[in-house]
Amino acid sequence: MSLATALAALDSWPVPTAAAAVIGPGGVLATHGPTEHVFGLASVTKPLAALAILVAVEEEAVSLDDPADEELVPGATLRHLLAHASGLAPERLMRAAEPGTRRIYSNVGIEQAARLVEVGTDMAFSDYLREALAVPLGLTRTTVAGSPARDGRSSVGDLARVAQELLAPAALLDPSTVAGATSVQFPGLRGVLPGFGPKDPNDWGLGLEIRGGKAPHWTGTTNSPRTFGHFGQSGTMLWVDPVAELALVALTDRDFGPWAAELWPALADAVLAAV
Repeated sequence: MSLATALAALDSWPVPTAAAAVIGPGGVLATHGPTEHVFGLASVTKPLAALAILVAVEEEAVSLDDPADEELVPGATLRHLLAHASGLAPERLMRAAEPGTRRIYSNVGIEQAARLVEVGTDMAFSDYLREALAVPLGLTRTTVAGSPARDGRSSVGDLARVAQELLAPAALLDPSTVAGATSVQFPGLRGVLPGFGPKDPNDWGLGLEIRGGKAPHWTGTTNSPRTFGHFGQSGTMLWVDPVAELALVALTDRDFGPWAAELWPALADAVLAAV
C-alpha cells in the first residue's frame, strides 16, 4: 500500500471535511484533502501553546521552575502545569490534588501557564504565540484568539510544519528543549486520558501526550511507545513517532467520538505500513 492509498481512506470517513499529511524529517511526504482549509483545533491547540511557552523559557522570560500559583497550588510549577500534574481541576481554577501526585487533564492549567508568559513578556498570549511560533515557522493560517487550551484554528499545511519541527528541530527550539518536552515528566502518575479512560501510568511530556504502553489509544497499534502528540474534541489529531521518524496530521470538522477512536488508529497503522 502506498501513502496515497493509505490517506485516501479519509474519503470514507463519516465527516463533512477532512485533510491529512504525512511528514518526515525532511518535510511533507504525502497529503490528502484541502490542506489549507482552516479547522477548529480544540485541544490540538495545547501543543502549539506549549511550544510558544517553551520559546519563552528559552528567552528566559519565564522558567519551568516558576511557581504556578503559590496560594492555590503551593509547590506546583510551570512544568507541572504543562504536564497536567499541578493538581488543578480540569475546568475550574481550584485545587483537586497535591502537585505531582495525579495526572489531571486540566484546561485551566494550560491557561494558567499562558498567563505566566503574559506576565513575563508583558504581551497578550495570542500575540506572543504569533511572534514566537507562527512567524518563525511560517504559519499563515494559525491563530489562538481565545483559550490557549482549546481555541486555536489552523490548517494541515501549517501543522505539518509544526510536526516537522518536532521531528527535526531547526527553526524554533533547541533540540534539547524538544527532547525534554517529549520525555515523560513526573513518571508513574496515573490519570484519565479523555475519551479512553483511566491509564496507569498516564504519561505526558510538556503539552504533549506520550503513548507509552496505553491501550486502547488514539494512535496506531504499531506506533512506538515514544510516540507523542495530541488530539482534539473537534475531530483533530497530530502525532509524531520519533522511532519511525514519521508524523501524521489529520483534521476534520466532526467532533471526536467512536468513529475517530476506530478510524484514527487504523489510519496510523496504514501509514506506518506504507512507509
